[in-house]
Amino acid sequence: MDPARDQTVEQEAAGPPPPSPSAGTPSVQRYPLSLRILHWLRAVIILGLILAGWVMTSLADEVPAKYELLYPWHKSFGILAFLVVIVQLAIRSRTQRLPEPPATLPSHERLLAKTVHRAIYVLLVVVPLMGYSMSSTFTMSDGVFFFGTNLPELLPKNDAWFVVFQWLHKVLAYTLLVLVTLHVIGALKHRFLDRDARNDVLPRML
Repeated sequence: MDPARDQTVEQEAAGPPPPSPSAGTPSVQRYPLSLRILHWLRAVIILGLILAGWVMTSLADEVPAKYELLYPWHKSFGILAFLVVIVQLAIRSRTQRLPEPPATLPSHERLLAKTVHRAIYVLLVVVPLMGYSMSSTFTMSDGVFFFGTNLPELLPKNDAWFVVFQWLHKVLAYTLLVLVTLHVIGALKHRFLDRDARNDVLPRML
């Protein structure tokens, strides 16, 4: 008998060997379609809200469009942005694997990317809640308008608290704008300035 031949027959009968643990699992290169669509929808809404907020607070109170058009629709799209983020978070929590920052990035850039990303999500939830709290506590509020209907105002009327929520809404909205700007600059840097093409994260959201 030929021992080498017998060993070969045994290996063929046993089938291919299992993958080595060191081989690892292939990384996810793209976000799910649902998250990509919601990402760009959210981006358009948020940028529009920040622009509308800046315009309407700059207008004189005598301008009819300020309270008849801009404020009600700012509230509507603010609530919509909040709902989009909640859906995003729900999908992310149910998705087993999502893209990670490229391993080719320096460790400090990976840490910065994760920190900014998480901070953006926190503010995307908190800023609309501060806006809702403003309307809910303001004694002269005409309600929390949401595309043709008024939502319940759950907080008691209190103009002192309104001032607090107004300040938080403004400061956190501008903080969100700064973080979004950093996010965009980072993505453009990785695409156009980094020498390693593997750092380009933009295709993950396209």
